[in-house]
Formats: sequence, structure tokens, C-alpha cells
Amino acid sequence: MESERFHGSCSRNTSNDSVSQLKMVSRREILAKKKAIQELIKAAYFVKDHIAFFPSFCHYDKNGLSVYLESGRGDKLSITVKNYVQNLLKQNMEGHYGSEWLVEEKVKRRETVAPEARYIFVHEVTNTNFNERTAMLIGEKTSASLENSGPLVGFVQYRFIVEEDIPVLYVYELQLEPRIQGKGLGKFLMQLIELIAQKNCMGAVMLTVQKKNLFAMNFYINKMRYNISTMSPSKVNPMIGKESSYEILCKTFNEEAKTKLEDPG
Repeated sequence: MESERFHGSCSRNTSNDSVSQLKMVSRREILAKKKAIQELIKAAYFVKDHIAFFPSFCHYDKNGLSVYLESGRGDKLSITVKNYVQNLLKQNMEGHYGSEWLVEEKVKRRETVAPEARYIFVHEVTNTNFNERTAMLIGEKTSASLENSGPLVGFVQYRFIVEEDIPVLYVYELQLEPRIQGKGLGKFLMQLIELIAQKNCMGAVMLTVQKKNLFAMNFYINKMRYNISTMSPSKVNPMIGKESSYEILCKTFNEEAKTKLEDPG
């Protein structure tokens, strides 16, 4: 009988050891995955010019609009560019935020100059003929020369972050001056953003849209085929979400991201 009891105790110990080992392996795998994701984010931020990998997206010339693109970062903005970004944000977004704008504007001002903020600046080609000098400036990517050779008419601000253990490119802002909207440039810029995300092994592109901004909601959902994310207030808690002023949208690039970030319904 003692032998049997002793044998049973060994079995239980062996079982407990197996469970502990599995937990240790699981923990190592989780830590390894988190480290790999952080390395992806770090590598994405290390790239100085994400546009350079997609030369066909450096220039947009359609529907009577001719612009070229320049990369930037929040902690390197000149005072002129910083003021332009903040003024365009106010012009385009104050009406959609309503009474919330006073608080939101302070947040956006901080986001504008954050070291993690990455930009795609849109410069208008002042001469409708895309001449050799403009082409040379784009090829050289000389920031000062680019800023001086054509006025800013819009920008995209984005970051590389982690959501639900998925590395994502999060679009903080896509702002264009009203006079150049409706010419296909927004779609062009979002296509570039999606290419940048995939190039840097991000699982998705995500963004936040004000519900009152019906034009933007239609653009992202119907034209760009984005879905309301499982992280959006309307999906996290539908009752409370009804009172929320915004939705979180996403487009995923792999099954894990789709499972965790997209609404299955």
C-alpha cells in the first residue's frame, strides 16, 4: 500500500512538473513573440524615408492636380511646417469635433511634434509642367529644397504601434486642403500607407474617424474597404458605443490580425 501511495505521489509530481514545463515554454514563447514585435517596430522607426521604397508614389499627377511627397518626423518639424500642420488640423477638424475640440486640439498639438510621429508631406508642383528641377529635387530628397520649391497642401501623420499584440501602422491624421480634395489623392496616399505597412511587416493599418465626418467614413469603409475594428467603442460595448463620437477602423494583412482586430460580424 505504501508503494502504491508513493507511486501515486510520483505521478502527481510528474504531472505537476509537466504543467510547469508547459507554462515555462508558453511564457518563453510569449516573451519571444513580444520581443520580435518590438524589433519590428524598432526597425520600422529606424527607416529614414519610407517613401523611397516606392518611387512610383513620389509624384501624383491626375485630375488637374500635381503634387509630390516628402517624408518627415514630428521632432524635426520647422516652426513653419508645425504651424501649417496645426492650422490645417483646426480648419478641417474643429467642426467635426464640436465642443470636444478645445480638449482635442491640445492632444493633437502634442501628437504633432512627438518623436514617434512620422509624416508624408504633400507639396504642390507650382509649375504644372513637371520639370527636370522638380524631378531632381524628389530624387535627392533634400528636405529644405523640397519645402522651398512647392507649397504644402496636406499631410499624413502615422506611427508604428502595437494593438492587441499585433504590430500595426496607425494613421493619426490624413489632412488635405479643401481645394485639392475629391481628386483621388486621398486614395493614393492610403494605398501608399498600406504599402509602407506591409513593407515593414505590420499586421494592419488602423485609424480613428469621427462619426460626424460622413465623408471620411464613406471614404474609408466604402472606397478603401476598411472595417470597424473589434477595438472600436461600438464593438467593445454597443450600448456605451452608441454615445461615442468615433469609430476605430482597420484593414488587416494576415489571419492573426484579422482574428484579433476585425469584427467577425
